Amino acid sequence: MPEPMRSYLDFEKPVAELDSKIDELRALAASGSNIGEEIARMEEKAQQALTDLYVALTPWQKTQVARHPQRPHCIDYVEALIADFTPLAGDRKFGDDEALIGGFGRFRGESICVLGQEKGSSTETRLKHNFGMARPEGYRKAVRLMEMADRFGIPVLSLVDTAGAYPGIGAEERGQAEAIARSTDACLSLTVPNVAVVIGEGGSGGAIAIATANKVLMLEHAIYSVISPEAASSILWRDSAKAQEAATSMKITAQDLARFGVIDSILTEPRGGAHRDPEAMIAKTGDAIAKAFGDMRDLDGAAIRAQRRQKFLDIGRKLG
Repeated sequence: MPEPMRSYLDFEKPVAELDSKIDELRALAASGSNIGEEIARMEEKAQQALTDLYVALTPWQKTQVARHPQRPHCIDYVEALIADFTPLAGDRKFGDDEALIGGFGRFRGESICVLGQEKGSSTETRLKHNFGMARPEGYRKAVRLMEMADRFGIPVLSLVDTAGAYPGIGAEERGQAEAIARSTDACLSLTVPNVAVVIGEGGSGGAIAIATANKVLMLEHAIYSVISPEAASSILWRDSAKAQEAATSMKITAQDLARFGVIDSILTEPRGGAHRDPEAMIAKTGDAIAKAFGDMRDLDGAAIRAQRRQKFLDIGRKLG
């Protein structure tokens, strides 16, 4: 199977130019030219350029990385980490929402309930999953699955990757705000452990509806915010071109949120972002999830719920 075409972000132009030169040299080498040392030198130079870029990313650049089209999505994590995954559909009130997937499977031999927003990776799947923006029925499905998991004593894992809840007229007519609130309340009420991982974008209430968890983990270049930088700049400055300034002011990076105590742990990404080595990133995420659940293994239901509620009360008191 051929490798997918590499997709470069605007700020990665120096790396793109080096990679292009490396491809040209490899083509020459294939025709018989003895330039192996030159290729190795250029590859080392490209890797160093990539390292130099990624150790000093701005919040806006991290936003671009979090949205990278080749970044591993929810389904990629589920396929790699969850055995015997059985998806469930429908909210038993209106219909199903494929922006938010959910179901049951086994994680390292233990039963688990998985919820996650799926953005899609092609035009067809992006439309199918509505770019990861869930409607009310998606959040009501999440509530149904969380209540089922709680009833059977099954831990809940949330994989968060959404620009936000879908803002369409139909979604509002069917009670989007109420559905988000009830999903958040369902998270807080669980007597089983729940862990949330922000794998890309964590957009506003659409994210927190399934991320109100005992442990909140976040990938190194993911973002988590109350509003997108573009929307914030349009509201505050009446100018969407100020999105870079908004991204910095909003403190949306994993590093900022760890400092504020909003998240519990940062998962280091491969050099150049999760999209450059999805398998390694997914494996590391699996280890972090296992550790997070393991840390709560000896807690009873009442203690698990009390710890989660206290965690978010403390965030409100500290930052409110």
